[in-house]
Amino acid sequence: MRAETELQVPGLDGTTPPALRGKGPVVPTEHWRMLEDGRVQCEMCPRYCRLKEGARGLCFVRARQGDAIVLTTYGRSSGFCVDPIEKKPLNHFLPGTPVLSFGTAGCNLACNFCQNHDISKSREMDLMQAEAQPEAIADVARRLGCRSVAFTYNDPVIFHEYASDIAIACREAGVKTVAVTAGYITDRARPDFFRHIDAANVDLKGFTDRFYRDVTKSELQPVLDTLVYLVRETEVWVEITNLIIPGENDDEAEIDAMTAWVVENLGPDVPIHFSAFHPDYRMLDKPRTAFETLATARQIARRNGVRHAYTGNVHDIGRQSSYCHVCGTRTIGRDWYELSDWNLIGDGCCTGCGTRMAGVFEGRPGNWGRRRKPVDMASFGPGLPQGN
Repeated sequence: MRAETELQVPGLDGTTPPALRGKGPVVPTEHWRMLEDGRVQCEMCPRYCRLKEGARGLCFVRARQGDAIVLTTYGRSSGFCVDPIEKKPLNHFLPGTPVLSFGTAGCNLACNFCQNHDISKSREMDLMQAEAQPEAIADVARRLGCRSVAFTYNDPVIFHEYASDIAIACREAGVKTVAVTAGYITDRARPDFFRHIDAANVDLKGFTDRFYRDVTKSELQPVLDTLVYLVRETEVWVEITNLIIPGENDDEAEIDAMTAWVVENLGPDVPIHFSAFHPDYRMLDKPRTAFETLATARQIARRNGVRHAYTGNVHDIGRQSSYCHVCGTRTIGRDWYELSDWNLIGDGCCTGCGTRMAGVFEGRPGNWGRRRKPVDMASFGPGLPQGN
């Protein structure tokens, strides 16, 4: 647990919003530097926000206080819920097990299609009713039988200090941690952020600079750099999600280039989830992704050598199940988030031919199924802080 400081962070207009007064907590952050012109530059993500006194970054939760950058949401969450690990989505990381999921507020991207915009775009801190310190989160996850804790709903890069402390506490409690992230982080901050993380689903939103610039207000290259770093330089288990948006990133040539890049730079064993878009937030003029588009994307990926490609947000047992890349045995059957077939032994070896499937597996799958269970952290006893 980090030392808190008194909340003295004005809003963007120079005044302290009523929702923030006295609510805290605020903690010092890492990865920033003072500029010659007197501004403080945040170096957590490639936006490199340059802040005057009282200003906030685009993420809204990292702000300048004095001659430093502080995190204004440490210990606070938009809510906790136990999910199936497959919902993150992670198909090759402890299949069938429950994961304690939570997010905070804010985001360092500005995606027009954000499907969690009530959380990630929020500047209203009172939306964050759940409070818990890192040790309490690890303890509750363990008591609920969760094998992991997931930082999700909004990008954990922006609450790095809180996420890192939770990951450390979880590791001590025998609980793993999962980062669901857009991977938009600087070279400098990347090692610190992922140091204690066990698995990550990285949202590769498209494969053109145009898409990233116009639709997400960010850049593609830092995301590619994150993927290469994770696969080549860490032990973090990595899977990729690509949300396919009609008319934006669904061109077959783009999908071909993206999946070829994955195989060439990350190898054939990194799973890719092609997920269906539905109209939301500021992108209500686009239709839902056609089932055929997802099937074609998966076909292109497999043709390029991706061994494990999946469809998501649709009912498609055949394309959501896992198969041995050598003999074709259906190793894990999936109906949405419910597991059926399980033809793996030991640490993930195919019962048909003995080939080990890439991932993090145990002798038996979990049996959490498709359940979703909201968690009231305050109900776990006096060791946890009460919500407002």
